[in-house]
Amino acid sequence: MTDEWTPGLVLQSPEGARYHFDPGALCLELLTTGGPDAYARYEVLHRPEDLAQWLGTSRLRLPADAVAVSPGQLAAARTLRDALWRLAAARAHGRPGTAEDHAVLNEAAAHPPLVPQIAPDGTAARPLRADGAQLVSTVARDAIALLTGPYADRVRECGAANCCLLFVDVSRPGRRRWCSMERCGNRHKVRALRARRDRTEE
Repeated sequence: MTDEWTPGLVLQSPEGARYHFDPGALCLELLTTGGPDAYARYEVLHRPEDLAQWLGTSRLRLPADAVAVSPGQLAAARTLRDALWRLAAARAHGRPGTAEDHAVLNEAAAHPPLVPQIAPDGTAARPLRADGAQLVSTVARDAIALLTGPYADRVRECGAANCCLLFVDVSRPGRRRWCSMERCGNRHKVRALRARRDRTEE
């Protein structure tokens, strides 16, 4: 590991622009892989290998061969992700979510999680080889910790009208509005500047 690592993901907009997005929690990173209903068109977890590859882009930063994922475990990961989408979106809008989706989180979390390891030099080492159920459990436990913890009321949806990305605001002032200043925040600033300019020219 290096000190230069920054948590978060590099996403690509429909226009092809790449931008950094840090949702603030492992469980919310999984939401960028697809989701229920309208989000199904963004699905990227088609094969077990796709979930294993996601490990390297997530804040876990694990190689794909660290976890062996079966087709059934892939389906469980997608079920968890879809439930988490609904729960996180509900929390962002001040609602608790459904008992059914909470049960999905509890069932996934009941399995043993990934087992962390420490290297001889005191840095984090790759965990013991695991399976997809352990990965799903790790994500579910992270989600439960988020939704029952001190930042539960800071789960938010991006303030842009055409962006539904979810994040947890862990900043000290608690005023984060955008998924990314590189994308939605910057576009808002550009629109506001144009609006002020148009009013001045009237």
